[in-house]
Amino acid sequence: MNIEKITEVLMFSGIIQETGIVEKISAANNIQKIQIKCTKGFLKNLKVGDSVSVDGVCLTVVKFEKEMLFFDVIEETISRSIIKEYKIGAKVNLENSLKYGESVGGHLCSGHVHTKGVVKEVELNGDSKNVLIEVDQKWSKYVLEKGYISINGCSLTVGKVSRNSFNLHLIPETLRATNLDNLVFGQFVNTELDQSTIAIVDTTERLAHRN
Repeated sequence: MNIEKITEVLMFSGIIQETGIVEKISAANNIQKIQIKCTKGFLKNLKVGDSVSVDGVCLTVVKFEKEMLFFDVIEETISRSIIKEYKIGAKVNLENSLKYGESVGGHLCSGHVHTKGVVKEVELNGDSKNVLIEVDQKWSKYVLEKGYISINGCSLTVGKVSRNSFNLHLIPETLRATNLDNLVFGQFVNTELDQSTIAIVDTTERLAHRN
């Protein structure tokens, strides 16, 4: 097996390393340019061309300096994600891509958002929060209770599922380390479904149709 090729596979663990702040947004030639402030520690070992998960969206670093990250985002990515909702000062979840040999921690995420979910309910439960999220019907069959899901780049375990919606139970550490503490009714979130779940559901459906 070629180890060098394995190191080039871009995946994320869904464990947020830090939150950044959107400092500048501009548009040029059908490209949206985004500048995000982060810590110097996050930039350590980073180079131009590397991939970073920004709220669960895999973006390529086009430039970095001091405590700033620069990204160019194409229309396809904008239309599928919450990036078009960004305002100056928005808090975003950041994670560097995994390197070969590193532990996953959460679950493997590709950084390719499937759909945007919408927050239907936020309930305080002591220091924790219960959040109800709704997705389009075409995606709901891939959301299974106790299964994995990525919301704004965070690896989470699905709670109770009902039709097109599902519950998330967010512990204090998740709220502290991510932007999920800021979720409000009607807000959109980047949603990446678990690839293993998709494969199992699709395979089961194909086998059922054969019989």
